[in-house]
Amino acid sequence: MSMINLKLDDHIRAITKGYEAEEIFFTQDRKQFPSRTAVIDLIADIRILLFPGYFDNDSAAGDTSEHLVGERILHINRVLNTQVRKALLYDDGDLDEGEARSRAEEIADAFLDRLPVIQDLVLKDSKAALDGDPAARSREEVILTYPGLYATFVHRIAHVLDELGVPLIPRLMSEHAHSQTGIDIGPGAQIGEYFFIDHGTGVVIGETTIIGDHAKIYQGVTLGATSTRKGQLLAGVKRHPTLGDYVTVYSNASVLGGDTYIGSGTVIGGSAFVTESVPDNARVSVKGQEITVYKPGDEEPAWFYVI
Repeated sequence: MSMINLKLDDHIRAITKGYEAEEIFFTQDRKQFPSRTAVIDLIADIRILLFPGYFDNDSAAGDTSEHLVGERILHINRVLNTQVRKALLYDDGDLDEGEARSRAEEIADAFLDRLPVIQDLVLKDSKAALDGDPAARSREEVILTYPGLYATFVHRIAHVLDELGVPLIPRLMSEHAHSQTGIDIGPGAQIGEYFFIDHGTGVVIGETTIIGDHAKIYQGVTLGATSTRKGQLLAGVKRHPTLGDYVTVYSNASVLGGDTYIGSGTVIGGSAFVTESVPDNARVSVKGQEITVYKPGDEEPAWFYVI
């Protein structure tokens, strides 16, 4: 007999003993939370519904028949109802099952009402990407391939659910997009029309950030808080910046603070560190950065450049 069979009972007792930990509560009565897999699949289903022909796997590309659209809506409604009900029960262990079911139905209905708005916003975001990136060859290419648009699309969904008071699911969605794209957008962030994230890797947009229309940000940008040392005491407090319309923030810049307002039409240069408000149509750049180039064999630099 193998060693594992001899010690199996000991292993079982040791592992199940760990289930008594407060953090592992799914073994307790009525404790449950949404399925991460189901939530990720829901994102894919919504994308197929809003962009037929782009991401379909099991139907004719571009099939927009009313019957198929209806089936997809009903499927999304069923999945969303189930996952929202679980999220509500997770958030409030004293909530009655019937009340949770009723609230989940109301939330799912309100979410479906917002789907045309989400579709319109994402189409505007795709136009901003096409207009703002000379490497983009078509709107179709942007929708199919751009990670910034995908992260923004997921955020549009998560933000609506966050506004509807759904626990946990918006964060599951935003962290999925984060893992897929390297772009971290808090579900509570308010983002206007025609938003474009170029390249995207390393972008962080805090949950109380407000961004106006026609904003454009590049890789490595942080729209964050000046300090989070107070932890949960800061929950719900405006701690991330506000950007006006037509703001551009170049790569690796940091804009921090809940009272920091970046005026409309302003350009924030790469690697800038901004913790104070900036007026409209300003230009913010790093001062005194020196680049020195030596050629092989040179004792002195061939040239240097001071910003």
